[in-house]
Amino acid sequence: MAKTINATEAARAFSEIINSVKYKGESYTILRGGKPAAAIVPVEAATHGRTIKELREIIKNLPKLGKDAEMFLKDVEEGIQRQPPVPETTAWE
Repeated sequence: MAKTINATEAARAFSEIINSVKYKGESYTILRGGKPAAAIVPVEAATHGRTIKELREIIKNLPKLGKDAEMFLKDVEEGIQRQPPVPETTAWE
C-alpha cells in the first residue's frame, strides 16, 4: 500500500523517499491540494501493467468533470468524427 504525503513534504524529503522506494520497495502517492497528483513507485512496479482488481481504485481517484462533463463529451465525439479513416489493408499486407 502506498504512503500518502503532500507535495511540500515530498520536496523536503525527496532523497529519503527515493531511498525508501529503491531499497525498501515502498510506494508514495503525492498529494497537491489534497488530491492525488503523482506517484513514486519502484521501477519494477511502474513497468508492469495494472490489474482489473485495481480498476475500482483508479476510477475512484479520477477527477470529476462536474458541469464540464457535457462539453467534454461533445469534444470527444467531435474528435472521433474528425479522425481520418483507417485503411482496410496496409502496405505491409
